Amino acid sequence: MDESPQQADWRRWLEEHAPKFLLFARQQARSEADAQDLVQEALVEACHRQNDDRPPPPALVFATVRRRAIDLARRENRRAGRELAAVEPSEAWFDTGVEDRELSQLIQSAMSRLPDTYREVITLKVWGGLTFAEIADTLGIPANTAASRYRYGLAELRRLTKEVLA
Repeated sequence: MDESPQQADWRRWLEEHAPKFLLFARQQARSEADAQDLVQEALVEACHRQNDDRPPPPALVFATVRRRAIDLARRENRRAGRELAAVEPSEAWFDTGVEDRELSQLIQSAMSRLPDTYREVITLKVWGGLTFAEIADTLGIPANTAASRYRYGLAELRRLTKEVLA
């Protein structure tokens, strides 16, 4: 069965953006399953907000993932037993098929040591492909703050990776 042009557009859009959404969700969630659920819920919610047949803007999906992640964390934090069991995400942020595993481990380690405010902005800019204006909308901060956090975050990443490589 051939797909309609609208289905083809959606498929291409999902192939392009879904990995970026999942990467961002992995940073926000405590497990791979939660990250996948966040992306699915955010896509459904963003599509309903879009209120037409076109795919939603990626910035809207990122913002929805973030809001859903905050809600999820609040629910989970009310359960004392789950706090201890979910300290680290169970899956790597990066694709395990990356040729240079040492480099990806170095970057992952450095990214995990960054403050959340820097890590969010770097992920949205580098892997999400958002502009500073879109990052500002996603995180609810001024665009200049997003740019500053990006710049400071990259400087901190350089410092952290130099420590390991030295």
